[in-house]
Formats: sequence, structure tokens, C-alpha cells
Amino acid sequence: MIKHRGFPGRLPGTDYQFTIRRPSKKGATPLTTRERYADRRPADRRADEGFMMALWHCFGEEPFERGNLDAGRLSWLFGREVIAAEDDFDPASYDAMLRVNVPVARASFPDVFEGN
Repeated sequence: MIKHRGFPGRLPGTDYQFTIRRPSKKGATPLTTRERYADRRPADRRADEGFMMALWHCFGEEPFERGNLDAGRLSWLFGREVIAAEDDFDPASYDAMLRVNVPVARASFPDVFEGN
């Protein structure tokens, strides 16, 4: 499992986790598409925006390996703002390649892409 150096471990000042410390002995938690409802708490929305900002600043439009990125946090964006970057994508692999879906991410998080 690759560890993304320089990627924030959590949203500053909160317990919203962005990365994991070590791989699970049971294997990677599979990524799933989670529905984001309009009545989500503001703190959850800030966590999504902070995670997207970290992804954009670290990887931009380039494909990236899932590595030590938290599956729970990725799943809130997966299938919309973050998509598979390979045809034989395995949602339960630390080696899975992902990429930011820029048009969708810009629409969902305009403040992250302001000035870009």
C-alpha cells in the first residue's frame, strides 16, 4: 500500500479522517458509491470539500493510486467526483487507480476550483 506523503491525515480541527495508517489484515475496504442527501450536516459537507481540495492539490487531473486514502471518505465522492482510472478496476484493492472527474467536481465543489 502506497502512503501519499504530504496528503493531510484529517480535516484540520476535526476527527474526519482522510488517510489510514496501515493496511488491514483483512484487505482493503471496498469503495462504494454513497448517496449524499441535501440534509447532510454542514461539518460533513466541509469534510467532503476539504478532501476534494486535498485530492485536487495533490493529484490534479492525473490518475492516482488509492493507497492509504480512507475508503469511507473516498466513498462519499466515488462514482461522481472521483472515478476509476482503469478498465479492470478493483474497488477492494489498495492498488486501484482513481482520478478526479473534473467537470463533476467543479460543479459540486466550485470553491475548490476557484481560480483554476
